Amino acid sequence: MAAATFVGTAVEFYDFYVYGNAAALIFGKLFFPDLDPTTGTILAFVTLATGWVGRPLGGLVAGHFGDRLGRKGMLVASLILMGVATMAVGVLPTAATIGVWAPVLLVLCRVLQGLAAGAEYGGAVVMALEHAEPGRRARNASVPNSGVAFGLVLGTAVFYPITLLPEDQLLTWGWRIPFLVSFVPVIIGLLIRLRVTESPEYLAKATATQSARSPVVEVLRSHWRQVLVVFGAHIAPNTWSYATTILVLSYATANAGFATGAILLGVTLGAAVETVTIPFFGGLADRYGQRPVYVAGLAGMVVWAYPFFLMIHTGSVPLMVLALIVAQGLVHGSVYGAQASYFAELFPVSVRYSGLSLGYQSAGALFGATLPAIGSLLIVANGGSPWLLAGYLVVAAAVSVTVLLVARNVRHFPAEAPSSASREPAA
Repeated sequence: MAAATFVGTAVEFYDFYVYGNAAALIFGKLFFPDLDPTTGTILAFVTLATGWVGRPLGGLVAGHFGDRLGRKGMLVASLILMGVATMAVGVLPTAATIGVWAPVLLVLCRVLQGLAAGAEYGGAVVMALEHAEPGRRARNASVPNSGVAFGLVLGTAVFYPITLLPEDQLLTWGWRIPFLVSFVPVIIGLLIRLRVTESPEYLAKATATQSARSPVVEVLRSHWRQVLVVFGAHIAPNTWSYATTILVLSYATANAGFATGAILLGVTLGAAVETVTIPFFGGLADRYGQRPVYVAGLAGMVVWAYPFFLMIHTGSVPLMVLALIVAQGLVHGSVYGAQASYFAELFPVSVRYSGLSLGYQSAGALFGATLPAIGSLLIVANGGSPWLLAGYLVVAAAVSVTVLLVARNVRHFPAEAPSSASREPAA
């Protein structure tokens, strides 16, 4: 089951991150050609953010049906929707052909991607958690997060060779290739997901407690504290992830003198390391508790924010690669290793998909989605230097740490009863 959630999530987020790479490097020229490069890139990042408009809605819809009818069907539907939306981007006409309608259609495709990603994440985490053996729930639940990181590896690795094309070829047909080839991993993911069995924990317990017509209403009525914990604790990981995987692409090429291929290679290596370290930190969360591992990762964000940008700002390729490996593989990896099970076990089985999706996707929509555009504005306001942005990341980490420390007695539902799988105290 863990392998199935890994592959499916990797496919989904390959599609999601391919768009992010294109927004950082290409879409400003194609869809906003009449603007200066900086403004065009910022507007391309705004279209990137619109994907998060769809993510909360996708999470709520999928959570509703996933809690009432089962998790598997929603995961299959989300994968199909993501594949269709991503291939549609690959055939879009640009502004040179249809003018203002080009960015309008681009935004529509991005919103559809957001709907799919919002439906995907909560379901994958819940399925992985509910199939896990006692004592391995945090590690199992972290596997979809590892799939997210591997999706970034695939997305940047596919984008790297097309950046080597002459610019005229890159801007006419080359940029479409990563979007059009997405149908191959989507088919592979579907074949795997169709063979997955429904969550045994859901079948055993949730069907007996589905008296509420709307799981979301039940979450807001009885588990709103848990939703706030997920929302607040996820602010920092979202801002950190988008700063060190998406925004860094445009910053490093425009302000630090890196070639596009070099920074893409650095991001790919960082994500590759994180793919491995996330389950490792999930295992530590099983052993020592989710919250201590989570807080340690957030503390790492506070410590590494300024050194990260200082190393990027040097223009040294080895220092840039090291900065990204630490930022993604160690700092973000430790948070992602503990996060999934911590969030999922805040909710009982009958509303787990809805509760997790509501808090997680709402935080992402407000803070992760806006980070590339806000970060670009902070860099411009600071004369091309990243220090205001680094301070923004430190404040975000401090907020999430505070939420976790205050929420230490919020009730958890590890397999519907306290067990060794979660060492968080129950209220």
